[in-house]
Amino acid sequence: MTDVELAPDRSRSRSRWWLVLAGAVAVVALLVGYLLVSLLQVWSTGRSDQSRPVDAIVVMGAAQYDGRPSPQLAARLDHVVELWPQGIAPLVVVTGGNRPGDRFTEAQSSAAYLVERGVPEDAIVLEDEGSSTWESLEGVAQLLDERGLERVLIVTDPYHSLRSRLIAQELGLTAYVSPTDRSVVTGAANLRRHLQEAAGVAVGRIVGFDRI
Repeated sequence: MTDVELAPDRSRSRSRWWLVLAGAVAVVALLVGYLLVSLLQVWSTGRSDQSRPVDAIVVMGAAQYDGRPSPQLAARLDHVVELWPQGIAPLVVVTGGNRPGDRFTEAQSSAAYLVERGVPEDAIVLEDEGSSTWESLEGVAQLLDERGLERVLIVTDPYHSLRSRLIAQELGLTAYVSPTDRSVVTGAANLRRHLQEAAGVAVGRIVGFDRI
């Protein structure tokens, strides 16, 4: 066999590899683009306030220390204290369970904090079993469904707003967000959380948020 006869085979082989490489580059570019779009959506949602009349304000839980909300949770609750006098909702749903050994749940700590700051105790509903965003909002959906309610305004940190809203919508709620403007998550930690949330949103939209 001559070199001339081998040349077409080499050429076809190189062409196939270039096609494979081009396909791989295109897939990577699409994935990166998808993640960047998700990151932009996380960022923009965290800077929008969709406050409006709803059936309930829902506060996403965060750490508490023996009945005292952490600074991160307190920032969310302080935002509810500002919203409450506006009369946009007759109920506030506080969320979050507890860790092994804790005497109080996140929801209990949140409720006590709000009552101390003027939110009527009989206007507060506790979802105190969830240990994740999905579980908490699933509990909220069940509590509100029992009351024939479905429109909610979710209060949480900016980076957490989009995923919380999408989960609530997946659970059948009509959801809006009003992120706190006092978040203690700043700097590099804030950037890391935005990137994590962007990845979570990107994957959740494909496989369902209950699977992540």
